[in-house]
Amino acid sequence: MTAPLPSGPRALRPRRTRARLVGLAALALGASVLSACAADDGGDEAAGEGAITVENCGEDVTVDAPITELYAYDGGIISIALAAGARDELVAVTGMERDEDLLELAYPDDRVDELTVVGEQFPTLENVLAVNPQMMFAGYGYGFSESRNLLPEMLHERDIETYLLSETCQQDDGARGTMDAWTALTTDLRNIGELTGHSETAEEVVADIEQRRTALAEAPQPAEAPTAFLFDSGTDAIFTSGSFGGPQAIFDAAGVTSATADVEDTWTEVGWETLAAADPDLIFFVDYPGQSYEDKVAVLQANPASRNLEAVQEERFVNLPYAMWVSGPLNIDAAEWVRRAVEHFGLAPESDIAPTIDITSLDELPGNSWID
Repeated sequence: MTAPLPSGPRALRPRRTRARLVGLAALALGASVLSACAADDGGDEAAGEGAITVENCGEDVTVDAPITELYAYDGGIISIALAAGARDELVAVTGMERDEDLLELAYPDDRVDELTVVGEQFPTLENVLAVNPQMMFAGYGYGFSESRNLLPEMLHERDIETYLLSETCQQDDGARGTMDAWTALTTDLRNIGELTGHSETAEEVVADIEQRRTALAEAPQPAEAPTAFLFDSGTDAIFTSGSFGGPQAIFDAAGVTSATADVEDTWTEVGWETLAAADPDLIFFVDYPGQSYEDKVAVLQANPASRNLEAVQEERFVNLPYAMWVSGPLNIDAAEWVRRAVEHFGLAPESDIAPTIDITSLDELPGNSWID
């Protein structure tokens, strides 16, 4: 649903400071203490009185007061903002259409259908300037792109703050990913919660994720962990995810070995020989426009590198929504579904793990005939 752009008086813009200085680190510590005290006194609404500093991709982001106007791109990033308690701070979103049903299912009380949607599939500089938010929450390859003429520096020049998805923090060689995938997610939940004055809510979400990860770890494990391959899409090469992406967190939590765990990147391409050499027990699909579920199956069944793999011949395919795979709080829901899948295919003992979100209610999610 697309709603009119917001109008009316604006709050005073926060200040942005990016520096690695001892004094600023002390300010960050002081801000954390102030936020904690405020939360004790009055909950989320009182949190963050005074300057707030968080570390984002190795640099400090400082604002004078909690952000009240946040623009978010992509279903996973939107889910981080919703989970962290920042629904009312979301003044605009882009790229939500493919994930709207899932977000409504996961956050039924957050009026997802009433979010202001601007732009088409990807945000443009013009979209952002038209909304003129205090902060844009996106990432490299998740909205920020040189080829699309939208980079954080362009917004900083126009007094618009940016927060980068931690999954996309850049290595020295430009590759994405600098931290463990679960750490990246919980860092973003806490930081967005703090920046918008909802630290308490964010901590509750992190605690729930950790509790569910513990339950998965304590579930009966097979003698040998099954191997999984994530197939986002592919023809000449395969688009998948490496050790720093959300899928690595999902597979780790579910007790599954990722076939691309040695690829030090997030979302990237690998050759068909990587799939063939891995000979995975299961193949997981990202439900994403551009290549349908049926097309992915057909490609795997036709390519000489994959057609004779047992997982392909036995059709051990599992299709999960896009917003479950990219870094976000729905990664833990994906992990529960991965665990259910490996149990179904006899690759792990039965357990008490029950997925919290019922993806069978998503009308536009093809495949998954294996689900009981």
